[in-house]
Amino acid sequence: MSARPVLLVIAHGSRDPRHAATVHALTERVREARPGLRVETAFLDHCAPSVPQVVDRLAAEGVRDVVALPLLLTRAFHAKADIPAVLRESAARHARMRVRRADVLGPSPLLQAALERRLREAGLGPGDRPSTGIVLASAGSSDPEAIAVIAEIAREWRRTGWCAVRPAFASASLPTTDEAVRALRAEGVRHVAVAPYVIAPGFLPDRIARGALASGADVLADVLGDAPEVARLLLRRFDEALLPRLSLALA
Repeated sequence: MSARPVLLVIAHGSRDPRHAATVHALTERVREARPGLRVETAFLDHCAPSVPQVVDRLAAEGVRDVVALPLLLTRAFHAKADIPAVLRESAARHARMRVRRADVLGPSPLLQAALERRLREAGLGPGDRPSTGIVLASAGSSDPEAIAVIAEIAREWRRTGWCAVRPAFASASLPTTDEAVRALRAEGVRHVAVAPYVIAPGFLPDRIARGALASGADVLADVLGDAPEVARLLLRRFDEALLPRLSLALA
């Protein structure tokens, strides 16, 4: 029997094998950052293992304390409905196991730092800020709260010196990535970079990339992936979930 909390990272999942590979690379970075912490990975769809499979296995091994962390950037449908439901169902089978739910990753200054890292890796330097407009390209959502969060992140990021920062969405909302790039060009922005605000590759990130290329963006940054800042943020959300006043109920 183990009394030490286990971190269960819950990713969306994708048929694209790059998705699971990126998620596993991120969780491995988390393990390296905190030796001794057991980190497990589960997926909502398309990939194995599923959340119930991992919870059942942990229970069989005698684990009694689990912190479930949604690998999501906003509080949209998956965070509000899918993950709480699957955790309630899984926890109901194991009365002796405590399952706490950590908050989603965003918004956070660490995510902005990870975006900046990816832009530097794509070739942008400090001197490019005044002449470069950024398209903050997220997966998109029909949830107004999630859309408002992305818009606020863009506004805050603009204050760091980029000549413009515009939100864009790969699904469910407008503008699309290519529309946002063209809008910046029409306003006279000399250089445009697309910064995908997504964790791992897959169908929607590929749509973001196609939009960036079709509209002639000068720079396309990589997904956030296993950026060190993202790993640090996972550990921060894990630690917050262990504090009673910040822990989220499953209900």
